[in-house]
Amino acid sequence: MRHGLEISCGGAAVTVADLVALGELAERAGWDGVFLEDYLVHHAGDDPPTWDPWLVLAAVAGRTERVRLGTTVTALPRRRPAKLAREVLTLDHLSGGRAGVAVGLGDPADRGLAAFGEPTDVKTRAAMLDEGLDLLVALLGGERVNHRGVHYRAEDVALRPPPVQSPRVPVWVGGSTQAKAVLRRAARADGIVPYKLTDTDGWSDFTAEEVAALVAALPATRADGEPFDVAVGGRRRRADERAERAYLAELAAAGATWWLEYVPAGDPAAMRAAVARGPLR
Repeated sequence: MRHGLEISCGGAAVTVADLVALGELAERAGWDGVFLEDYLVHHAGDDPPTWDPWLVLAAVAGRTERVRLGTTVTALPRRRPAKLAREVLTLDHLSGGRAGVAVGLGDPADRGLAAFGEPTDVKTRAAMLDEGLDLLVALLGGERVNHRGVHYRAEDVALRPPPVQSPRVPVWVGGSTQAKAVLRRAARADGIVPYKLTDTDGWSDFTAEEVAALVAALPATRADGEPFDVAVGGRRRRADERAERAYLAELAAAGATWWLEYVPAGDPAAMRAAVARGPLR
């Protein structure tokens, strides 16, 4: 199981230089992946500073050699799939084949939707995600695409050059496993970034048994023949590191391929300390 960081891409005290430095530090500290949030307007604070994840990742790509780079997650319904594909393919070449992208409906509370006139109706965004996902996957494989749908068009076009990675840049699908559509969409891609919500505290960890059930319900391999990615986590590290390490070992045995540890926006020194301590292996 690989260990990645989910890093908040905004917040009052966080500069873009801080984020690039965190990406560099992540590689030195032994992390396997750096995944940034993707918001036009960050979710915390009043008019908070917010940074574009793809530009930040491009800068990180030029200063690292090993760590994988991507987002968790990009709201595909507020993006043009072709434009997103071009950005991801460019990052794939800048990084020498270390790029990926995770897509989903988007956070219902994302202020960047309504503020810029993007669709907020869940059914509309779900239809856009379903249609856009197939288009994105095809474009990220360098395929020649002909598509005429309700929301998007592509007429006899391929994005060149093709990706460094073969047969395509990996695509993950994020969302709540309470929604059956998330599993259906993920099965058309290369991985899943699942979460589950509760009525009590709004967050609950997956058990090893739940991860095993997810693994059994999804394809065994992704498009390149590697194991289908199941990337769980998305929260801060627990204080009891011994218990946390044991829990991660259970997830790995159940088939999880990634553990994602969240680094929220805050004091830059605290963010650096969270990255510098490295993953629990």
